Amino acid sequence: MTLRSVSLLLVLASFASAQTRKLSPKDLPPSAFKLVSLKVTGNQRYTPDEITEISGLKLGQTVGDAEFKAAVQHLGDSGVFTDVAYSYQYAPDGTRLTFQVTEADKLVPARFDNIVWYSDEDLLAKLRERVPLFRGELPVAGNLPDKVSDALQALMDERGVKGRIDYLRSSAKEDGPISSFLYTIKGTDMRIRNVDFSGATAAELPLLQAAAKPIQGADYARSRLRVQEDKNLRPIYLARGYLKARFADAQAKVVDDTSNPTQVDVTFPVTPGVQYKTTEVQLAGATAFPASQLQPMIHLPAGQPANAVQLLDDLDAIKKLYGTKGYMTASFDPMPEMDEAQATVKYVIDVNEGSVYKMGDLTIEGLDRQTTARLVEAWQLRGEQPYDASYPKRFFLETAREISGMGGWNITTNESLDEKNKVVDVTIRYDPKPR
Repeated sequence: MTLRSVSLLLVLASFASAQTRKLSPKDLPPSAFKLVSLKVTGNQRYTPDEITEISGLKLGQTVGDAEFKAAVQHLGDSGVFTDVAYSYQYAPDGTRLTFQVTEADKLVPARFDNIVWYSDEDLLAKLRERVPLFRGELPVAGNLPDKVSDALQALMDERGVKGRIDYLRSSAKEDGPISSFLYTIKGTDMRIRNVDFSGATAAELPLLQAAAKPIQGADYARSRLRVQEDKNLRPIYLARGYLKARFADAQAKVVDDTSNPTQVDVTFPVTPGVQYKTTEVQLAGATAFPASQLQPMIHLPAGQPANAVQLLDDLDAIKKLYGTKGYMTASFDPMPEMDEAQATVKYVIDVNEGSVYKMGDLTIEGLDRQTTARLVEAWQLRGEQPYDASYPKRFFLETAREISGMGGWNITTNESLDEKNKVVDVTIRYDPKPR
């Protein structure tokens, strides 16, 4: 963030004389250094009052260059501005100050993982009262995240909630950019008592309740519940053609905060959306296998609800088939073409077959030299042959007798793809099972 001061303009009226003369600040009366006006330009997201409050300046106070620079520093430290400049005018009746600001264009949401004593709306309202520049989003740099943390801690202390507020900078992808701030309270436990689903369709409600059984009695944290939504809850709708089904953040209600742990009831807001039926599934770009072999592997009958879960399972089976001919990087991207008026969907599967990978080096670890040599000899895939991803499993069955007299084994296989040479190096590790 750039801090800049612009030209100082002294506006001086003549005193008791018709002839004017140029004066320096030291010639001005004390009233000239009283702040009588503070304007803000360049602001779009924040109001002048919010910016003024965070600057620390107040109308009527005595000001000078040191106070202006300190105010600019306060604004810069918040992280919500990439540039702050100021200009001011001294006049006998007081000082007029103008901030020119450039607001940061990238803010990320603040998420509250287990703050259960307020609704989302109440919590945001209370935080805005205490942190003027906070509107649910935060800059990735600056001290505004700390100010939100301090305000949350004060709210917890006022309610008598034991625990310490902490936060993490989270990213959607490993080593990716910061995508959110996750606030949690540590040192106090919350346990889920009951689970409900608002907006759920009657046919799916029993399935949702059954899938939510493991959640009851678990510790409450929205981040964990979000994983449950993606893994166990939303697929119930996707399997029945509700392709745009959406779960909002789980809402917790405290039912007993006198016990330890605190007991909460959780509601998942569900928006099922439209149920789509399949009209057709096409495979575009497939040449390694005939359509007559691939098409029967797709189990989405026309006229039936579009089972998106089944489709992914079918594409996974097709990917394994491609692996038997060395297409190790083949990808299958289902592109839905939705007719909203008819509530139907046509899938076009974009097939990118990639290159054929050949057998590379074989390494067997964990066995004695003689047994290793016998297994290497028994391995049927040779260099320059197309790799068959289904072969290792058959190999283990075929060679089980070679090591059966040596006890049970845990077998792990690692297939390492050499993209440059288009080969697959295979490492098989045998570890004896604990007795």
